[in-house]
Amino acid sequence: MGHVAERNGDQRPGPDEQQDGEQPPGTAIEPAYPAPPAHPAQPTPPIQPPGQYAQQPAADLDAEQLRQFQQFQQFQDFLRYNEAQRQAGGDMVPQPTQQPAPPYPQGGPPAPPGPPPQLVPVAPQEPPRRRKVPRWLRRLAAKLLGWVIVLVILGLAANWAYDRIFGVENEDLPASMTGGGTYKTNDLLSDLPYEAVRQVYDAIAQEDPSTGEPPVAQACGRFAEAVQQRFAVNLGYADCKQAVLALHTDVTDINDYAESIPSSVSEPVSSETIRIDSCDFDIAGGPALGVFTVSQVELGQWLITGHEPGPRTCPAPTSTSR
Repeated sequence: MGHVAERNGDQRPGPDEQQDGEQPPGTAIEPAYPAPPAHPAQPTPPIQPPGQYAQQPAADLDAEQLRQFQQFQQFQDFLRYNEAQRQAGGDMVPQPTQQPAPPYPQGGPPAPPGPPPQLVPVAPQEPPRRRKVPRWLRRLAAKLLGWVIVLVILGLAANWAYDRIFGVENEDLPASMTGGGTYKTNDLLSDLPYEAVRQVYDAIAQEDPSTGEPPVAQACGRFAEAVQQRFAVNLGYADCKQAVLALHTDVTDINDYAESIPSSVSEPVSSETIRIDSCDFDIAGGPALGVFTVSQVELGQWLITGHEPGPRTCPAPTSTSR
């Protein structure tokens, strides 16, 4: 080898300076190295799975709006995923020839429903006014009403005056119940002495359908007030009412007992006071009621003014007074 001259680190040996066995430059095959990139590689963003950037749906969406909102989110996730694949692997994911259309025809999710409509208060309607009655008609009605009231008052007053003057004829009520002594001005008693006693037997035998009891007022009303208690005591009872109720239970034949005393006899009545003995007649269908004293009072009526006890069962009659 010859002398080796110094040369800079960036100079190459000339043709004369080449050593033996060395090939000129360009004749040897040098290995190929990849060219350095023009720009440094950017870090690849991580691939986000679908739904990473999903937004939360509004709470006031209905079922159909929520479904459309989820489809729109999936479409956005699909676009982001393709963009991330292109940046990372250079179009590793094949691009579709036609991108799917957004689920909304307007290009965006529907707006949430607005507030409910407010109710507008309606003013109350006035009721229809009544038609006024003419003044002349009101005056006429007032006059008619006044006349009706006057006639009612006059009718009540006339009825009261009639009862006060003439009394009420009601044979079902005793003298004690009609104010006492009303037989003096009213015809309430029998006009025959024997009929007065017969009415006592008839009242004890009968029965009031409404009460199921004998008509006590009719039986006791044939007696003077002072004699009613005597009649009850002579038969063994506390008062006239109890006597009538108890004697009614002893009646076995209503018709026979009611007609035990005849309404009249063949002998003429010559006195204003008559003594009538129950045993002078054939008492059948119930107990005998003793001896009655009948007196003639005002208006020719006969009132029982006395009573004496007698047997409850009479012997065979001997009198021919019947």
